[in-house]
Amino acid sequence: MANKTRSTFQKRQKEVARQARRKDKEAKRADAKLKKAEAGVTPAPETPDEDPDIAGIGLGPQPPLDDL
Repeated sequence: MANKTRSTFQKRQKEVARQARRKDKEAKRADAKLKKAEAGVTPAPETPDEDPDIAGIGLGPQPPLDDL
């Protein structure tokens, strides 16, 4: 009978540790979300900063390129 009590106690300790880790993770996520909200969303790059290799490319099929 003593072994049953020990394993139950160990299971409880593992569960308490698991809950503590879960709370820590949730706190870190909330903190990161708050920092991200405070920093604000960075705007998309303007046309001058756009990558010249992909400038003017849109979604869907692209028109054929003329040979140089």
